[in-house]
Amino acid sequence: MGFEKPTPIQTAALPPALAGRDILASAMTGSGKTAAFVLPILQRLTRSAGRTGTRALVLTPTRELAAQVHEHFVALGRHGRITSATVFGGVKPAAQVRALRSGVNVVVATPGRLLDHMQQPWFRIDQLEVLVLDEADRMLDMGFLPDIRRILAKLPERRQTMLFSATLPRPIVALSRDLLTQPIRLDIERRTAPATGIRQAVMSVPEELKKGLLLEMLHREVQTALVFTRTKHRANRLAKYLDREGIPCDRIHGNRSQPQRESALAAFKAGRIRVLVATDVASRGIDVEALPHVINFDVPGQPDDYVHRVGRTARAGATGDALTFVSPAEEGEMRAIEQTVGRRIERRKIDGFELRLQPSLGRETVDRADRRVGQVNRGTQPDAPRRHRRRGADRAASESSRRSGSGQSRSKRGARA
Repeated sequence: MGFEKPTPIQTAALPPALAGRDILASAMTGSGKTAAFVLPILQRLTRSAGRTGTRALVLTPTRELAAQVHEHFVALGRHGRITSATVFGGVKPAAQVRALRSGVNVVVATPGRLLDHMQQPWFRIDQLEVLVLDEADRMLDMGFLPDIRRILAKLPERRQTMLFSATLPRPIVALSRDLLTQPIRLDIERRTAPATGIRQAVMSVPEELKKGLLLEMLHREVQTALVFTRTKHRANRLAKYLDREGIPCDRIHGNRSQPQRESALAAFKAGRIRVLVATDVASRGIDVEALPHVINFDVPGQPDDYVHRVGRTARAGATGDALTFVSPAEEGEMRAIEQTVGRRIERRKIDGFELRLQPSLGRETVDRADRRVGQVNRGTQPDAPRRHRRRGADRAASESSRRSGSGQSRSKRGARA
């Protein structure tokens, strides 16, 4: 799988995990923490291979992360007899029911769908030996804490528990006190700093020119990029814009079905599309090998989200570029990010990229102007032929004259009356 030596979190976590100790670990995204708990689970279950029933449960905040963790179990355990399955929403439950009925050894699940199955007789957890909470802070942010507590109430008390989180806010520490028994605490990396291999840069740009700037970057220097937007609707609009401009792209967000999300991610990994537009649903759980660029089309509202977004590149010791488009209204959020990461991020400009728009332009006019930006910067001529412009001016003059004449006629009729 390309692992040559353990990462710092693996070096620290593997010995106590293999010894069966509870662990509370903070590890930044891309640090290799998935293997830090997958390998000890496989080792433990292999010692008594052949036993049926669910013996390990991994809870994750998103479907994408659940799928990624499951892929690690499959790849790292390919020569063993340990079975695993994913359980999450957005797909028909029939395959999940069959897997749970068969007694798969490892279940990787999101909390909501898991609770649905726990109400049914086909899911037995009385044999559970290991519980892992992955990206616990994200689960807290997404409001899963009540679901997690309901799940914990149904699990055997005698078990090994490992909690991994990119940050350790007070609610997570409080949860760990209820969840863990004499845990080993691991905090060996700075939580608020992106990986050292990420080359970060900020590009100041008016909001109405962001789309044009992205298009220009894609024409000049960016071949493949994961692009983050603030909302699902902005992701849809940006993907449609890029598609109109001939850039192969797709999108991932909460309104898309699981098959659509999986198809988009598979196409991006295979290189069939150049751009994957995503909301923060993808900031954790997307692992694309050697991803060269992450672009924050919108500045994230929370500094931690910035760290997770840019952490999609430069994973496992690689290098990559993270660009953030900052409008004047987003400067406050950007300053908060820089304060959190402990340094001012380099400012960059693109030579020749400039198009001044009147601030009174409406949204539709701005979208049209965005489409013209790329053409202007590529040296093409977006304007209509001169004769068409003359016709338009003639029609406008004729319309103005007609309206003026109508006004005079009404004035005369009024005077006669």
